[in-house]
Amino acid sequence: MWSLFKKPAAMPSAQEALPGRAQKMKVPPRHHVLGTPLEGVPAGMEEAIFGLGCFWGAERVFWKLKGVHSTAVGYAGGHTPNPSYEEVCTGQTGHNEVVRVVFDPKAISYDALLKAFFEAHDPTQGMRQGNDVGTQYRSGVYATSPEQRRQAEAARAAFQGALDKAGYDAITTEIVDAPPFYYAEDYHQQYLAKNPGGYCGLGGTGVSCPVGLTKVA
Repeated sequence: MWSLFKKPAAMPSAQEALPGRAQKMKVPPRHHVLGTPLEGVPAGMEEAIFGLGCFWGAERVFWKLKGVHSTAVGYAGGHTPNPSYEEVCTGQTGHNEVVRVVFDPKAISYDALLKAFFEAHDPTQGMRQGNDVGTQYRSGVYATSPEQRRQAEAARAAFQGALDKAGYDAITTEIVDAPPFYYAEDYHQQYLAKNPGGYCGLGGTGVSCPVGLTKVA
């Protein structure tokens, strides 16, 4: 979303980061669109976490996909425990705006989620997406299993080849093991469903990502 606060586009150290708090954010019981719980992972389902710019539009990308059980927006990848949105916007938490996706691997593959992720934004922009600038807008895949990390790295390499042919720079997407996920405030959850005319700064490259073609039963 638009820059409401002055924030540096460089990661703070753990010593520089805001202290945060022990108290967790209150989480709404149900998804505003899907009607499913925002917390937990039902048996047989898996969790995925992505950062691709402003999380309002990013979340909408995933809740529209068949096979996705639930989505939630939050913060991850930084140092500050249980941060507020205002704290993340200062750039002094190190957190990224991310989307947590709970999905049924029998209905949609992780590769298909990666394809949606890479095509929904420009992963070559570093600490920004379009006019949204800051550490919270960086591109990231936060793998919840070794297999997810392997697939994400393979997808990044494949997409880089396609971007090279289209004249784009190197992908800056970070791929790391999933850090703690902190839920964002209630009003951010499914924001664009509650506010259909709300801001969405996402913009892809127009290049097709050559992954996500795995068929599921």
